[in-house]
Amino acid sequence: MSAPTPPLTPAVDLAGTREAVDTCLTGFLDRKMRAAASEGMPTEAISVLRRFLTSGGKRLRPLLCVCGWCAAGGHGDTTTIVRAAASLEMFHAFALIHDDVMDRAATRRGAPTVHRRLARHHREGRSMTAARHLGVSTAVLVGDLALAWSDELLPTVDLTSRQLGAVLPLIDVMRSEVMYGQYLDVTAAGHPTGDVEYALRIARYKTAKYTVERPLHIGAAMAGAPLAVREALSAFALPVGEAFQLRDDLLGVFGKPQITGKPSLDDLREGKHTVLVALALERATPSQRHILDALLGNPDLDDAGADRIRRVLTATGARAEAEHMIIIRRTQALRVLEAARLPPAATAALRKLTGAATARTS
Repeated sequence: MSAPTPPLTPAVDLAGTREAVDTCLTGFLDRKMRAAASEGMPTEAISVLRRFLTSGGKRLRPLLCVCGWCAAGGHGDTTTIVRAAASLEMFHAFALIHDDVMDRAATRRGAPTVHRRLARHHREGRSMTAARHLGVSTAVLVGDLALAWSDELLPTVDLTSRQLGAVLPLIDVMRSEVMYGQYLDVTAAGHPTGDVEYALRIARYKTAKYTVERPLHIGAAMAGAPLAVREALSAFALPVGEAFQLRDDLLGVFGKPQITGKPSLDDLREGKHTVLVALALERATPSQRHILDALLGNPDLDDAGADRIRRVLTATGARAEAEHMIIIRRTQALRVLEAARLPPAATAALRKLTGAATARTS
């Protein structure tokens, strides 16, 4: 007896979904701005957050959330799922703002990071040290607002008790996982080793689960996904998420800043324990290891030093191996997708997002 044919659903409009999420976010922040102004509260933090959220971004997590909903048979009015997707993007804003503080990053999406922007805004009448400290302090608060407001955006009043019982634990575990991943990332920075499995563990928690698996699960839970759908989404998500992080590692070192929107020295100056670096350290000759040990994690690393590291990453085969790992994971994910027998619209959208996530230049 043949397996039942998945129900037909309309194509997932990725561009339209992205626009709907952006409209939801800006509308929410405009309401917050009016409420704060009417109560005589400072609106600067809201303006900074609004500018950050509208300055770009792939909206990958919201798009995957809607794809998860579609994969589980969701159809019809998208108001509730779009609002849930927007709450994930608001949470992501919190994560990025705090991540930039921890990494002491100067730019994000081709513009000054929130803490740098706020330091410059409050520079008048203060020493540079005081302005920088104030920039960090206020950026943390802006990030905290985004975290709190991601809860407000979640459409809990529109969900049934069964939906809430399925969705809220997933949001809780997603938040815990990304914090664990970030903790592993910051504690390993400055002391990279040739332990590729440890680097993959960081990628799995910081990116694969947070960026791909949990958004899919959350959207699917809102449509009442059965266990088989959730398992298929996980089998697809984890290799895609790891490939996404591997691509991010490569772009962080070999990417063009005018395209990526981020400097190409930051990861090297931080001495990030990425798969790319772990592969190089695992394969390096003594002379190559000496270069990596001397230069990785040096906060004063210049372009000439970065080029020496890049040459080692290439000569050891680490760069080529990272590219190969991306291909393997992308192929694995697409095979899972083809075998999963999800609604055709969800399959098509996920296939498209897989390409965008793993073959990107920014």
